[in-house]
Amino acid sequence: MLLTKKSSASGHAGREPTAGSPFIHSLRRGLSNALPTMDRRAFLRRSGLGVGVGLAAGQLTLIRRAEAADASRPTAIGKGKIEVKRTICSHCSVGCAADAVVENGVWVRQEPVFDSPINLGAHCAKGAALREHGHGEYRLRYPMKLVNGKYERISWDTALDEITARIKDLRQASGPDSVYWIGSSKHSNEQAYLMRKFVSFFGSNNCDHQARICHSTTVAGVANTWGYGAMTNSYNDMRNSKVALYIGSNAAEAHPVSMLHLLHAKENGCKVIVVDPRFTRTAAKADEYVRIRSGSDIAFLFGVLHHIFKNGWEDKQYINDRVFGMDKVREEVLAKWTPDKVEEACGVKEAQVLKVATLLNENRPGTIVWCMGQTQHTIGNAIVRASCILQLALGNVGKSGGGTNIFRGHDNVQGATDVGPNPDSLPGYYGLVEGSWKHFAKAWGVDFEWIKKQFASPAMMSKPGITLSRWIDGVLEKNELIDQDSNLRGVFYWGHSPNSQTRGLEMKRAMDKLDLLVVVDPYPSATAAMAAMPGRPEDLNPNRAVYLLPACTQFETSGSCTASNRSLQWREKVIEPLWESRSDHMIMQQFADRLGFGKELSKNYKMQKVHGMDEPLPEDILREMNRSVWTIGYTGQSPERLQAHMRNMGAFDVRTLKAKGSVKDKVNGYDLAGDYFGLPWPCWGTPEFKHPGSPNLYDTSKHVMDGGGNFRANFGVERDGQNLLAEDGSHSVGADITTGYPELDHLLLKKLGWWDELSETEKKEADGKNWKTDNSGGMIRIFMKNHGCHPFGNAKARAIVWNFPDPIPQHREPLYGNRPDLMAKYPTHDDKMAFWRLPTLYKTIQQKNIADKVADRFPLVLTSGRLVEYEGGGEETRSNPWLAELQQEMFIEINPKIAAEKGIRNGGRAWVHTPTGAKLNVQALVTERVGPDTVFMPFHFSGHWQGQDMLAHYPAGAHPIVRGEAINTGTTYGYDSVTMMQETKTTICNVEKA
Repeated sequence: MLLTKKSSASGHAGREPTAGSPFIHSLRRGLSNALPTMDRRAFLRRSGLGVGVGLAAGQLTLIRRAEAADASRPTAIGKGKIEVKRTICSHCSVGCAADAVVENGVWVRQEPVFDSPINLGAHCAKGAALREHGHGEYRLRYPMKLVNGKYERISWDTALDEITARIKDLRQASGPDSVYWIGSSKHSNEQAYLMRKFVSFFGSNNCDHQARICHSTTVAGVANTWGYGAMTNSYNDMRNSKVALYIGSNAAEAHPVSMLHLLHAKENGCKVIVVDPRFTRTAAKADEYVRIRSGSDIAFLFGVLHHIFKNGWEDKQYINDRVFGMDKVREEVLAKWTPDKVEEACGVKEAQVLKVATLLNENRPGTIVWCMGQTQHTIGNAIVRASCILQLALGNVGKSGGGTNIFRGHDNVQGATDVGPNPDSLPGYYGLVEGSWKHFAKAWGVDFEWIKKQFASPAMMSKPGITLSRWIDGVLEKNELIDQDSNLRGVFYWGHSPNSQTRGLEMKRAMDKLDLLVVVDPYPSATAAMAAMPGRPEDLNPNRAVYLLPACTQFETSGSCTASNRSLQWREKVIEPLWESRSDHMIMQQFADRLGFGKELSKNYKMQKVHGMDEPLPEDILREMNRSVWTIGYTGQSPERLQAHMRNMGAFDVRTLKAKGSVKDKVNGYDLAGDYFGLPWPCWGTPEFKHPGSPNLYDTSKHVMDGGGNFRANFGVERDGQNLLAEDGSHSVGADITTGYPELDHLLLKKLGWWDELSETEKKEADGKNWKTDNSGGMIRIFMKNHGCHPFGNAKARAIVWNFPDPIPQHREPLYGNRPDLMAKYPTHDDKMAFWRLPTLYKTIQQKNIADKVADRFPLVLTSGRLVEYEGGGEETRSNPWLAELQQEMFIEINPKIAAEKGIRNGGRAWVHTPTGAKLNVQALVTERVGPDTVFMPFHFSGHWQGQDMLAHYPAGAHPIVRGEAINTGTTYGYDSVTMMQETKTTICNVEKA
């Protein structure tokens, strides 16, 4: 029986806030900013926004009387002590703030933060239910070990000692690359950074995290277009947009609170276009909805571009000054993507494509929003570049109201990507070359040769590791086909859901073959149940050991997280770790101590005591980042600056995110004047340099010291005799160099005659370095503050990315599709034999599927997406009684025509069969949201396995309330040709009545 919702009142309701209370100030600000959109009740109810707004309004009467104006100061209430801790929602990447009310160490209530310029006090259903994390009745409470198919409680010391002994044995027998480390986008920036450092000291690049399977194609595609692979503008800046094109994004359910800003834009005349195979709740608010075939985004985008070029609507001056290769794109688009070819490939008629092009042309600046609908394809890197090219043609990048607003998934997936455990880079996207390793060896205070000796060989130190999406092949693939000495034998699932990955049947086999499987998580996740349930006898390794370690949530520690718009926010510690849970960075330190590099790992950090045990101080980890991550400007966001921003959210303008004049923090005296909220990266130089952050990337209308910039010179100065640098006169406001220029190094500074502006100490540090490795920050200071120039140069964006498989984006059909005729016209890539250490198949699989007529047996396109009630793999949110009550069934959306043919009724049960041999038992939702050729399933569910409930295989008392089939039990093989992103948005299936 499903539990009913619990009241958040603590029994002391009724006391009213004083007039001087910070809650009253927050309320006044929130009402002035949020209420203009609250009358759209139908939208709020449908998107989930109303849950948060309603809860916020309802809780106002529960606020206790505050004796002091500072909400962070403890206040005596009778015999108890009440504290208000400011934190950030741990679900999606919008970055909504919440105030946690703590009485005698117990989280009793949460309050809205109307002062937050991001969420204005509003929450979606998930954000409104944060407090349940502070109780978490279904959490993993103690370390456990799998014994004879059941999980048994063990002590922390036993768990750490046994796991360490296993790791050492594997390392001795098979080398450091035999252990795979799956990190987390739920980690704070400090924890993500520390994990990459930890794995480096272990001697491996075999690490990864959720970004691989959500936006890795965005990062690679966008970075290779203009410099940084991140959201260019912000949720707030969308208030300035005249048109917003959502393609591959259902923000009303995936990022509900972001819609507050879009609604303000709509009230000011912004046109909304939604392009999606499914009529989503976002589409319900569109001025123009376009239904396309899943995976055909390039055909549609280039069809739009065809009309823009044909009518001369492109921004010719902008293209001349700031874009390389658009002439070649124009030539190909006009010749190849004629209206008839566009309609054949994506299913959209010429009139509607032209209408979209007209809306984009007549309403500038315009923005494009995408999410995983664009990224999760074998051509994801090309799809996102097509979106970038469209914006470049319109001249919309580097402008307020324009840009590419790329909505990331988890709360810190942006930060974990920036500084965390990526297999092909060190923190800050520094490559795996010797110079990068030496840079970080110096920052970490260890000898480069010592790190080098930890690796199996010098060659492995510079070789990108296996990706998260392919770890199962690291176990199952023939050893002679793997580009490392050993197959994977041990895997750490450190805050990651296995049901978010494809090929679930093969994953179960891989789990059974391992020697060691360790889950570190506040919740046991589906990993625990998958590992415990019986598999094929021939796959089971009799020597396998499985352990579960209870990590605490982000509310039981402190640290920073980075929202999609690149703003950093600091979470205060709300409560002490519950039960026997420990913070992720404490667990890393305890493993490092046992593995022999604990002193090296925490050399630069103070230790704090938590439950009597040493834990690295998060502020010191961030300070180490501030001294090393120059590439993307993670150097200016000191703990003190971030904490001052959190205490003074009301000081920032909602539209621009800029501080409204001089406001001094009452705790540390920091003056917020000029800052943008959260110091969105790049925040250049040292904290003392006081760069304000960069609200909109590549914006030449601002001085670089006011957050302005230009495109990055990261690809050389010329290509085939053509200039890659910006043209004369194209530069950010106030720059002393008024043409394009390469990135800054010591030689350029000397040639310009600016070297002597450095201090003698700075000269010593900077000599022989570039801006990315000058740890004094002196070169950046001289270039930016004294001369108004950008350290990463001033170049053109690339419409042609010559180092990618398809320099100009090409539409290619998926490996598993229901249109063999189009597969023949738009075939996939050739196979690759050594790609991220593994053989990767493309053409072989697609051609076999055509030859075997697989589409005849699986005629429906299967796609996936989010629900407002749940997040990611869903283990946390489906274990929350408040949310479990809202959505209790895994389901499949089926068009009425197909349902009628199959005899499936709305609310009835259906079997979903896929080419992998999997069969999923789910509830049918008969709806016209999907077309007759497509079915949709959400990806948040797990706990059922091909019709069977897995409840018996979870640890006792630590299981999700709502369980259902995982769509990825049945999804198929297919990976992006650059990043190994899994193809989950386009595969095929068949459905029958159960």
